[in-house]
Amino acid sequence: MTQRPPLPPFTAETAAQKVRLAEDAWNTRDPERVSLAYTPDSRWRNRSDFLAGRAAIVAFLAAKWQREQDYRLIKELWAHADNHIAVRFQYEWRDGAGAWFRSYGNEQWEFDENGLMRRREASINDVPIRIEERKFLWPAGPRPADHPGLTQLGM
Repeated sequence: MTQRPPLPPFTAETAAQKVRLAEDAWNTRDPERVSLAYTPDSRWRNRSDFLAGRAAIVAFLAAKWQREQDYRLIKELWAHADNHIAVRFQYEWRDGAGAWFRSYGNEQWEFDENGLMRRREASINDVPIRIEERKFLWPAGPRPADHPGLTQLGM
């Protein structure tokens, strides 16, 4: 079985590492790559969508990133215990008509012993923003190491 360090049980440091690795992967907008962090039978609730398995995750993410253009995400550790991590996040994106949004959310993650996520539950709200309100302005791909996180941005 493939391992995805850091492995549970998580410390504050390893949980924060896991969160940043997830953020970096999601910012690639590569559904196949992102799916490899999940167990083959991973279960998701994303808003009102319920998914099971990597194939469903890949299809979901491909459709998501076709809709949510110029996607930029920041995740932040909220809490951790044993094999669980709670995250708060925000991401900015524009729709096909050019309207910009900031999405606010919380996730609950559960990992197996190999560090693969077997359960993800996400609650997300979208808020329209003006282009000049954008804060996530780095080039496409992972957030640069020196770019502030949510707390540093006062968000």
